[in-house]
Amino acid sequence: MASTDIPSGQLQPEDSWGEYNRTTFVIRQLLNRIQTVTLVRVDAVTNAGGVSPVGFVDVTPLVNQIDSDGHPVPHATIYGIPYSRLQGGANAVIIDPAIGDIGICGFASRDISHVKATQAQANPGSFRTFDYADGLYIGGALNGTPTQYVQFSTAGITLHSPTAIVLSAPDVSISASTVEIAATTSTTVTTPTFSVNGATVLNGTLNQTGGGTASISGSMSVAGDVHANGTSLHTHTHTSTTPGTPTSAPL
Repeated sequence: MASTDIPSGQLQPEDSWGEYNRTTFVIRQLLNRIQTVTLVRVDAVTNAGGVSPVGFVDVTPLVNQIDSDGHPVPHATIYGIPYSRLQGGANAVIIDPAIGDIGICGFASRDISHVKATQAQANPGSFRTFDYADGLYIGGALNGTPTQYVQFSTAGITLHSPTAIVLSAPDVSISASTVEIAATTSTTVTTPTFSVNGATVLNGTLNQTGGGTASISGSMSVAGDVHANGTSLHTHTHTSTTPGTPTSAPL
């Protein structure tokens, strides 16, 4: 075979040898146009952790294309890819993708553009199949160590945040054998009423401010002294109203 007869591009010399090889080459080229799943980098996100409908991401496939000479051809950005969220009805875990995330992107077998636009059953927007434009961002992979997380392990469940954790509900109930709160600075409870059903031990100073009234229905035992408006219950004296009777202290 002369040098001018050697095929160029992705067609190799052996691909032109016989009808079978030629047909196999055509089938292989068609299969190469089918997109399945690949790793992508998130370049933009419509949401940033807020309470909102599921949004979209712009992604770039990370596995380069290769031309017939072995030169890399990076992919262009794919815009407006829906991302998945763990959600059922109005109940959801909101963890939006972040710029720079690496994740898995799958590609639908048909054009999903009409369903994306209407969020309802619809005909395909075109006759394209297994195309990059019909991607679905499934979630993260190959990402780094998180700093905010819910951790499940044999030791139990850990809920960790470097900033704040907020519980918001009409009713919050905690049921456990023991409950411990360890605050390194302070603990504040703001409520119209505060009830403790059970024996209570205070290891520290008790201060009551705001002009409220303390009422105790049972007896009260104090190991030390009690002061009322600056007067000691233990050491204050009484002046006798009977002439010749000295001042006395409480027993």
